[in-house]
Amino acid sequence: MSENINYYRDKDIHLYQVTDNYILVLQMYPMTFSYAIIHKNRLVAMAIDCSLDILHEPGHDHDLLNYNFRQIVTGLPSTGFTLIPSLLYSKERVADIARFLDVQPNEKVLAQPFDNENHIIYKVDESLINRDEPHHLENPVFLAKGWITAIANHNPQADNLYLNIDNLNLVEVLYCVGDKVRFFNRFNFFNPDELVYYVALAAKELDLQTQNLNLVLSGDIELDDSNATRLAEFFKSVELNDLNLLDFPTEVKPHKTLTLIALSLCVSSEVF
Repeated sequence: MSENINYYRDKDIHLYQVTDNYILVLQMYPMTFSYAIIHKNRLVAMAIDCSLDILHEPGHDHDLLNYNFRQIVTGLPSTGFTLIPSLLYSKERVADIARFLDVQPNEKVLAQPFDNENHIIYKVDESLINRDEPHHLENPVFLAKGWITAIANHNPQADNLYLNIDNLNLVEVLYCVGDKVRFFNRFNFFNPDELVYYVALAAKELDLQTQNLNLVLSGDIELDDSNATRLAEFFKSVELNDLNLLDFPTEVKPHKTLTLIALSLCVSSEVF
């Protein structure tokens, strides 16, 4: 696992300046969560991989979580998902479509627009929906939606394949043509060779040649770690995603925080 900057707080932001003009984004996992507080185009505070207890007892270091916010967006990891063309989507059909996801008694189904052409229907562990109760689940969203939206909105190149790797050995693979999402999927991997296999499999499904593809990486990865160096052996190039949605301090790496910060671009899901 690569090294992370786990905590940041803007030293120029006085506590009394925090008002309901601020946005809170939460990235929830079964055992941890991350958050960022954003004002306009500025990162006010950020913390990565916090104990869930901090949501209920923020303490001194995380006391900004006690404030009211103009908007709260919560990214939830799904246990399964499917895409459906927006022309075919309706609330009344969600329950029928969700049967293909093999929803378990401890899971909840959510749905939201995925891009301009599709809706996503996905299931999450029901305990996650209630776990951030101090901040209420105002805007639950598919965890990768902000990352996908940010890339699609910033001129993705046809020879780029975008990867996001989280700290649970999950890789998300995205391919866009213009602002259109043409491919999105995710895979669990347990070593660099499995990572290469799944990314090459995605390229094959897209009828793209690996030797012509640039991989643009975000998440828990660095160019000199075992995952990136192995990928570099099979693809044209490997680079870090430098897409910066906010004014960042130099110690915060854009590729590390992109999925978290990009949640601020999202709208809510509907819970069924």
